[in-house]
Amino acid sequence: MIRKLSIVMCALMLALSAHSVALAAPPKNIVLFVCDDLGTDVGCYGNPAIKTPHIDQLAREGTRYTHAFCTTASCSASRSVILTGLYNHANAQYGHEHSYHHFRTYDNIKSLPVRMREAGYRTARIGKFHVGPEEVYKFDISLPGNARSPVQMADHCRELFAAKSDKPFFLYICTADPHRSGARVQSDPHKPDAFGNKPGGYPDVEEVTYDPKDVIVPRFLPDTPTCRAELAQYYQSVSRIDQGLGRLVQNLKDAGVYDNTVILFTSDHGIAFPGGKTTLYEGGMVVPMIVQDPAHRPASGSGTVSDAMISLVDLTPTLLDIAGVQGIDKLGLHGRSFLPTVGQESTPNFDEVNASHTFHEITMYYPMRVVRTRQYKLIWNIAHPLPFPFASDLWEAPTWQEKYQEGPDAKYGQRTVHDYIHRPQFELYDLKADPDEIHNLAQSPEHKAVLAELIGKLKAFQKRTADPWILKWDYE
Repeated sequence: MIRKLSIVMCALMLALSAHSVALAAPPKNIVLFVCDDLGTDVGCYGNPAIKTPHIDQLAREGTRYTHAFCTTASCSASRSVILTGLYNHANAQYGHEHSYHHFRTYDNIKSLPVRMREAGYRTARIGKFHVGPEEVYKFDISLPGNARSPVQMADHCRELFAAKSDKPFFLYICTADPHRSGARVQSDPHKPDAFGNKPGGYPDVEEVTYDPKDVIVPRFLPDTPTCRAELAQYYQSVSRIDQGLGRLVQNLKDAGVYDNTVILFTSDHGIAFPGGKTTLYEGGMVVPMIVQDPAHRPASGSGTVSDAMISLVDLTPTLLDIAGVQGIDKLGLHGRSFLPTVGQESTPNFDEVNASHTFHEITMYYPMRVVRTRQYKLIWNIAHPLPFPFASDLWEAPTWQEKYQEGPDAKYGQRTVHDYIHRPQFELYDLKADPDEIHNLAQSPEHKAVLAELIGKLKAFQKRTADPWILKWDYE
């Protein structure tokens, strides 16, 4: 009897010891790598024409999400969502922060870097920032680096990785690639092209160029020589990002911290072409999302592919969850942690997302609200009597101008120029039958019940997130 009791006590002590070791395990470092205007145009997302070996390797070591979405396809607004866990209609970063646009987040918002510092993290940012005021988005340090030179930025993070500290680090690294600069294809050969590629390249970057005939043209864009030439430039910029990610991973390994660092790789929204950026069609909403968590590295080396529907509004709660913050559901955030989906191919109850766009530039008022399920998407164009406005860089895009000059009946991808500019109040698409979002079912008698259900979901979303534009249902 005494011997049995001793065995039980020993087992209990071993279990408690193991539990104590688990509790004592150092918290994970976190790297959030955000690209600028990158769609899913990378190898691991099924594009065989583009060379992105480091992004592809990250996917093989982690979880790649096939249904990740932004909430607004506008740079500042989307970044505010990433860094607050709140839709931009609630944090007041309705559009661009810079210049005369001057949209600013509410002073009383507690942002992700502030919460991470409270959780015991050293916080650092490098590259594109594009939100304000800085007091709201306060990081401990801002590292120098050219946001068009991801390899250089990665090297400027070495000190952060190598520093001896009992605190883990949270790094927010944001490229300016592959953002469109507004330059035309036939620009000064001595200056960067439309996607930041310049003669002589960037430090420590092996510039990868592409033949326009080899690129893959998304179906929402016109397959023209002009479009292909622009896509080749875009691809070159994406390959520069890839090398920056590769250098970042190598620097983490050299510092001996890679195996205790979670890396999240994503973009603020889709590609910078009309039909992508500033729209809430799939070309604007769908973003890459890869999570490399050492706790969930697939043994096979082939990576996990998750079909969970997640959103950039979920990033703040997810990162707080990784950091071990308790009571996240009581913080008043709009998103939820998708940490339970990491390493899982399918997760119940991740089957719906919302989107909320109001401005891009100050001159571009066009509020849209979206509910997207596995099968259907409903877009409510609140300002539908207005023509759809253009970002200055997208308006100048040669791909658009070529088609625009052909007239309103010219085909731009799967739509006419007229239909792209003039939109109805509701757009309802069956994405399984119509992935190109061409056949609007909002007036279809057979889909009357679906429309009513999704309108109900939209109203509930707006009420839940304190959306001021919910008033439009009553008086407009």
